[in-house]
Amino acid sequence: MGDGHSRFPAPAGIQVITDEPAWRRHVRDPETVVRRAAAAAGVDATIVLSSDRVVQQLNARHRDRNKPTNVLTFDPLGPHQPGEIVLALGVVVREARAAGKRVSDHLAHLVIHGSLHLQGHDHHEAGQARRMEQTEARLLGRLKRPNPWKRT
Repeated sequence: MGDGHSRFPAPAGIQVITDEPAWRRHVRDPETVVRRAAAAAGVDATIVLSSDRVVQQLNARHRDRNKPTNVLTFDPLGPHQPGEIVLALGVVVREARAAGKRVSDHLAHLVIHGSLHLQGHDHHEAGQARRMEQTEARLLGRLKRPNPWKRT
C-alpha cells in the first residue's frame, strides 16, 4: 500500500520500527498488532520492537536499572513531537509464556500500557493503578483481546 493509506485507522503519528527481526517468529505481523493497539489508545508515538540487550542499555542509561524490562516509555522531546515506546522481545515472550498468554496479546497490552504512560497515566498509587488497569482492559476489549487483569 504505497499510497500511505492503511485499512487499520491510526493516528498519523504512529511509527513502528522493528529493530529486532525475531519478533516475527513470535508474533504474526507484529507491526499491525502495535499499530492497532496504539490507535486504540489514541497516541502519537514511535514504537520500537527491540531486543533485551538494547532495552537493558536504555534502562541502565535512563533509569539507572541495569536489566531489561518489558516496556520503556520516553516522553516527547518537544511540542508536536511523538513520544517513544520501546519493547524487549525476550522479556515480553517470557512474561507471556509464564502467564499462559499469547505473545501478541501481551504485546498489545504493553503497547497500550506504554501509550497510557505517554498520556500521563501512572500506577504508583493503588487508585491510579486501578484506573490504569480498567482503561487498559477497556481498550484491549475494543481490540477483542483478553483482559490481562481478569483471573481465569
